[in-house]
Amino acid sequence: MDDDRRLFALAAASGLARPLRWLATLAVAALGACAQLGLMTDPYPPVIFVHGNGDSSALWQTTIWRFESNGWPRDRLVAIDMPYPYARDDDAKPQPGRSSTADQLQQLSGEVDRVLARTGAPEVVLVGSSRGGYAIRNYVKNGAGAKTVWRAVLAGTPNHGIWAGDYRPGSEFNGAGPFLTALNAPQGPRELEVAPGPRWLTLRSDDNDKYAQPDGRWIGKPGMATHVGPDGPALRGAMNVVLPGLDHREVAFHPRAFEQIWQFVTGHSPVRLAIVPESAPTLDGRISQPGTNLPMAGVTVEVYEVAPRTGERLGGPVHVHTTGADGRWGPMVARSDAPYEFVLSAPGFATTHVYRSAFPRSTDLVHMRPLRLSEADRNAGSVVLMTRPRGYFDVRRDRMSLDGMVPPGVPLGTAAVSESKLLLPRGPVRTVIAEFNGERIAVRSWPASENRVVVAELHY
Repeated sequence: MDDDRRLFALAAASGLARPLRWLATLAVAALGACAQLGLMTDPYPPVIFVHGNGDSSALWQTTIWRFESNGWPRDRLVAIDMPYPYARDDDAKPQPGRSSTADQLQQLSGEVDRVLARTGAPEVVLVGSSRGGYAIRNYVKNGAGAKTVWRAVLAGTPNHGIWAGDYRPGSEFNGAGPFLTALNAPQGPRELEVAPGPRWLTLRSDDNDKYAQPDGRWIGKPGMATHVGPDGPALRGAMNVVLPGLDHREVAFHPRAFEQIWQFVTGHSPVRLAIVPESAPTLDGRISQPGTNLPMAGVTVEVYEVAPRTGERLGGPVHVHTTGADGRWGPMVARSDAPYEFVLSAPGFATTHVYRSAFPRSTDLVHMRPLRLSEADRNAGSVVLMTRPRGYFDVRRDRMSLDGMVPPGVPLGTAAVSESKLLLPRGPVRTVIAEFNGERIAVRSWPASENRVVVAELHY
């Protein structure tokens, strides 16, 4: 966030703001010209973002901010939520709380139909992270996508599986299983792996994707040969782009990933990678039932503005709401330069204190879930989680600390974890600092003995 604001301030201070606006106007004109030449069906086709396994639409928040900051209309940027985001162990066998590839195809198809009807656009752009790319490929090959999808982006999608072999033979993640075998069946004289219709882009890491590794360590099978390598996400017939050093999630959500997506969709580079702040952003989101993206009613959400250096509250709550059937906790008008504490209270759950950096722009994707404390964690003085939903922690690459030390539980080697848990001894409530590559969040060490858990959630 600091880098984004620094770039924006530098442009203004150096007199570049007007040229940047001129460039943005020129880019819009260029898009319109391309449309007239038949190179694009729409200067701003609707873009639908599809999240990965276990994730939610909230992960696309910063990507959408970057699209908006380059002039894309907000009402043509849609992030879908799959109700049950986790895949089945066997795609053909029902499993409570899990979804099949057929379920995801149906849900994506319905969302595309709704977006086309609302916007009047003839086609959409689909962008998927990880498992979300499976839904996109399935929709294009086995649904209506060959006619309704203009461009398709697969970011970190394990197109040849996370493994290929006898382990969980019916899993959609098995490259030798029925789902991927059918999806990857060679087509046409060139034996392409992509279905006809849209143009295709894959984004992948060089060797830092935990789900494109020759060893099964990150699927709980250390020593098992996966028969999959770093090039597993690439597809014959697609434009295949490598983003060196980025991890499994970053190849979808990092600024460098946004740059590639924008270039692929528009045919030119974005004017800026920085997020342009708004003066009074409006925030909203949904409280979801754990393990799902289904709305959760009866959760009281209190929002406090906090001091940037200490995390201490600056007065009473600026917003209070108890969720109804839709799970929505807002809307709330915020300050773009103020960090906030969100307090979630729900029967049967720990009081969950979520601290977030200032929100530079409006978003309705501030989704949260209440947490539970394990019996072991209740014995700690305080439980502080540092989470990075849009990427993993990499001690070789990143500058980070939690309470002045390397965040616990972050392994050496491949970037593989997005959460670190710090257990503090009993003592007075104090400030704990979470830092990651310039983003700094100050939280308070609320006591676990009172059934409270603390989360420092990073934007970037």
